Amino acid sequence: MKEALSAKPAQPANSVGLVSPKTQHFNEALTLESGSTLNGFDLVYETYGQLNADKSNAILICHALSGDHHVAGYHSDSDRKPGWWDSCVGPGKPIDTDKYFVIAPNNLGGCSGSTGPTTMNPDTGQPYGPEFPIVTVGDWVKSQAMLADVLGIERWAAVIGGSLGGMQVMQWSFDYPDRIRNAFVIAAAPKLSTQNIAFNEVARQAIMNDQDFHGGHYNEHNVVPNRGLMLARMLGHITYLSDDVLDEKFGRELRDGRIKFGYDVEFQVESYLRYQGRSFVDRFDANSYLLLTKCLDYFDPASRFGSLASAFRGATAKFYVISFSSDWRFSPARSREILRALLDADQDVTYAEIESKQGHDSFLMPIPRYHEVLRTALNRIHRKL
Repeated sequence: MKEALSAKPAQPANSVGLVSPKTQHFNEALTLESGSTLNGFDLVYETYGQLNADKSNAILICHALSGDHHVAGYHSDSDRKPGWWDSCVGPGKPIDTDKYFVIAPNNLGGCSGSTGPTTMNPDTGQPYGPEFPIVTVGDWVKSQAMLADVLGIERWAAVIGGSLGGMQVMQWSFDYPDRIRNAFVIAAAPKLSTQNIAFNEVARQAIMNDQDFHGGHYNEHNVVPNRGLMLARMLGHITYLSDDVLDEKFGRELRDGRIKFGYDVEFQVESYLRYQGRSFVDRFDANSYLLLTKCLDYFDPASRFGSLASAFRGATAKFYVISFSSDWRFSPARSREILRALLDADQDVTYAEIESKQGHDSFLMPIPRYHEVLRTALNRIHRKL
């Protein structure tokens, strides 16, 4: 008998399996750094593993710009792809759910269920749209601390994040030093470079100049600024990859084997970028993209504390700083700035620079040396719980 084409994809033995998102509603008002107030809000999150009796084995995963709460496992038997960090989170994996209780929230302002531009404004009965206030990394961490309170977690065994997630980890060490035992700052920077702010501005302009943007009120016109969001994603995706990995995957290979002397897709890399842009449009909201890139731009703890070393001076966590050799968006030099500040603040820190080809996206990849560093550190932490 032939196998049915609709057969369920087999889930790996080391997967967390089927998971369901949870929603935590907060009735209390949340005052944001901008001065705006959210009169109640929701955080969507997922959990993996079991919380131990004294609630000492909880790990918080902070996601990056285009990430969300779906870190590992599958939402249904028909899912073709698992969560965005499934290679790292699960039974026997570096972030071992046989040992740790892992919590992964979707940040405020996102478009995966937590309160943001796509959700209902209780004051108007309409989606927030462009009226959703700009949030900061500090606002995210405050809302995550509120979620920890609800779950009864007084202190995290570790807070872990890559890229923008790594900025949240640092913010936890500044704002709630007594609530974090270990801080994993991966492929991050102490603030965006001018070049990175420029990339974000070009992406925002692509979206805002789309004829279907309508000042952010596109839902009211029953349209979506697909072209602008697609261009923004294509630009961003280029910065996440290294020149070497693009050359290795595509080179100058032609899709149809010949030059056509036109402006349609000819090179394989063009086809790849257009695919990435189209698939992103299907899952992400343009207003959220604008907001989250601004959140990245604004992160600058040295401006608040006088210096980065001063920002870290009150921290009590053990720090693990990890960078990747091929990452040119948040280069190893930026991680070494964090390392230098931690040492100047007399903090306990371990630094690892991982050889990689994948560019900024390396932090998402199952690079053996990278996973070995994570696994060794987290096993050592678990023995001390």
